[in-house]
Amino acid sequence: MTVYLAWTSEDLPDLADLEGPWHEALLVAPGLIAVESTESLSAVYHAIKWSLRREASLIVVPLHQTPKSRGMAPGTTIWLRERTARQPTGGARQA
Repeated sequence: MTVYLAWTSEDLPDLADLEGPWHEALLVAPGLIAVESTESLSAVYHAIKWSLRREASLIVVPLHQTPKSRGMAPGTTIWLRERTARQPTGGARQA
């Protein structure tokens, strides 16, 4: 399954009304949701798009790693860590 992060300019107070090809959706912050789906980016994008007003802005991206974040809804970090790959530790130092 893939986790997608979607931002919209429209307020999404209740995800119960948001129907789409996903197994679970989480309101991360105002206008920002994470969804877990086996469907394509296009399918997820269009399902969200069709649930919004025509003039609403929307961007949807797949998450391949657990993102760095702060100030998100309680439980967001745990939810994302359970569904995405952790970022690699270490790496090259920058001069």
